[in-house]
Amino acid sequence: MGFSRYLLRRLGYALIVLFVIMSFNFAIFRLMPGDATKMIIDPMFTPEAIAELKRQFGLDDPPLVQYFKYVGNLFKFDLGLSFSTRRPVVNELKERLPNTMMLFLTSFTFTTIIGISVGVFTASRRGTFSDNFVTGAGLFTYAVPTFWIQLLLLMLFGYYIPILPIHGTMSAPPPDGFLLQFLDRIHHLILPAGSNVIVAFGSWALYTRNTMLEALGQDYIVTARAKGLPENTVLRHHALRSVLPPIVTLIFGALPGMVSGAVITETIFSWHGVGKYLMDAVMQQDYPAAQGAFYLIALAVVICNLAADIVYGIVDPRIRVGEGGAK
Repeated sequence: MGFSRYLLRRLGYALIVLFVIMSFNFAIFRLMPGDATKMIIDPMFTPEAIAELKRQFGLDDPPLVQYFKYVGNLFKFDLGLSFSTRRPVVNELKERLPNTMMLFLTSFTFTTIIGISVGVFTASRRGTFSDNFVTGAGLFTYAVPTFWIQLLLLMLFGYYIPILPIHGTMSAPPPDGFLLQFLDRIHHLILPAGSNVIVAFGSWALYTRNTMLEALGQDYIVTARAKGLPENTVLRHHALRSVLPPIVTLIFGALPGMVSGAVITETIFSWHGVGKYLMDAVMQQDYPAAQGAFYLIALAVVICNLAADIVYGIVDPRIRVGEGGAK
């Protein structure tokens, strides 16, 4: 009963946050400086043509009517027509979403594996050069801005050591054959995904290292070592297993930041994804496109936050006890 109440509360909070985001999403792009109607209306048009264009894009309605239509269309996932391309925004997002998912899943998977593995390794070698190096590198990558490291990588591999493509998702023209196209896409993925791993692995490694060091000082670890168990067995089957709940929470808690960070990464590396689509739409004052991309990213962040809350409630029994005792 306690966990059910906790789950319902978190779901309610997520819906409230999503509603607030929807409202801000509608207002913020209309409060931006500039006249978005210049994207679709030519001064040489006749008054009848201008009125018809405004009707097609819903710009002839009062703001309150536009808002209610906007909310109703969102429930049907009807994001309107792009001002610049005259195409449905949802279709353009469908074309870019697979690229964003590829970048996100690759970055997330390698960050998780490398960060946790390095954290366990350094915890077992506390005070050594490798421990000090990883700690310093982790603090450095955590402290500096993401875009700064990514721009350094662009300069390094685009000018000094030009061995990796620095923009786009595929060569132009693309190579012939499915296998060559797949390899070419992986080649373009190395730099943006690698930059995300470099930026994020430090916090994962440091968190895993600190939790492992705390676990290695517990009595059950001392007992396991006194029994003569191999050190790898002590690390993997005793210490690491005991710290998995907070690490799992960290994994799901990091999802929202990695999703929202797609805007910066995709823009810097000209990756043909939802984040770059949002930035291009903002620069072009393409309100429907910007609203659609922003809503999709915000929806993903809210879902990731909700997933993190659910997992936290599952792995931490104090949540169930606390909610149950609040009845």
